[in-house]
Amino acid sequence: MPGFEFFGDLERKEVNDVLNTGVLMRYGFDGARDHYKAEELEQLISTRFDVNHTHLVSSGTAALTVALASAGVGAGDEVIMPMFTFVATFEAILSVGAIPVLANIDETLGLNANAVEKVITKRTKAIMPVHMCGAITDLDPLLKLCKKHNLRLIEDACQAIGGTYNGKLLGTIGDVGCFSFDYVKTVTCGEGGAIVTNNKDVYTNAVYYSDHGHDHLGVDRGKDEHPFLGYNYRISELHAAVGVAQFKQLDAFLEIQKKYFTIIEDALRTVKGLTFREIPEVGEQNYSFLSFFLPTKEKTQLAHKALSEGGIDATFYWFDNNWHYHTKWEHLKELTALGNVSRTIKENLPDYSNYDYEASDAIIARTLSCLIKLSWTEEEVKERASNMVTILNTIV
Repeated sequence: MPGFEFFGDLERKEVNDVLNTGVLMRYGFDGARDHYKAEELEQLISTRFDVNHTHLVSSGTAALTVALASAGVGAGDEVIMPMFTFVATFEAILSVGAIPVLANIDETLGLNANAVEKVITKRTKAIMPVHMCGAITDLDPLLKLCKKHNLRLIEDACQAIGGTYNGKLLGTIGDVGCFSFDYVKTVTCGEGGAIVTNNKDVYTNAVYYSDHGHDHLGVDRGKDEHPFLGYNYRISELHAAVGVAQFKQLDAFLEIQKKYFTIIEDALRTVKGLTFREIPEVGEQNYSFLSFFLPTKEKTQLAHKALSEGGIDATFYWFDNNWHYHTKWEHLKELTALGNVSRTIKENLPDYSNYDYEASDAIIARTLSCLIKLSWTEEEVKERASNMVTILNTIV
């Protein structure tokens, strides 16, 4: 991770196919071309992920937004999400007028089902687990909660493409799953995202909603009907073309990540006092990040500083990260926006100042994550692993 490290002739060929026709939009202009890169990528994803439907959109954030709307989540509905995720999760929830409800995580770094059950109310419409940093939220307990309370499960697998749970690929287990193909994901389109589902109605809603409500049933876009309101979350043919080339390399990317991850993990297992993120026995991560715990917050902060000063780049301390953890989400907690926020959101947003963050803080404050790069050589990985062990042994 990320796929841009291997950008080359395959991507250029697919992009040139589009440039040679001059048709950059995914819909229409049929007489000017004989290929449709967005449709090709959708079919590749559906086949590889064994799902009935895939729909591409302009970003991972767009995928989350369209998935929520297509699953019937709207104004005043509550969506339960983890305290550890990227800000796009709550941005998407707010964008459809719904209420983000934070819940504590466990040592999978994903939603804790017991914490989720405590915040379910009569207004809860969906649970949105996020498979952060390439690994897996324990989904079976969440699926049971969804069945018990008649809720939607919307998987945010934007950072975990290729991971599995109970033999199924992440993103295909809930009612609808979402992926990001931005520039720093395992597979990149430059910008892009995808929604996968086996629910035909959710798929149809997504196709219409992401293109201004066009029903796509005619041969003339100007004569399409618009059954309901929609917006513009379309992907371009140029971005989809990059994705076609990248997605064909997914298995190769995953193989490299697993190899390098294993080398570093095996080395770090020799460091006494260091433990690793919990992976459900029925799951396999995509190996894009190696996440581990140190004994205390203070030692974790020292380790992060020492690793950085020791030349170990791309190691993340999430506890004080501006984008991925609740400690820096003042703009959500205070509803800081450019314009007026809807009364529904203002009146129903939880009072986050009174939240119990203790369980999540105790985990994230001790967590470091190391990005696994595709462009490393095996020799570089072994040297990196050795240097990490040396540095961490001076602290742990």
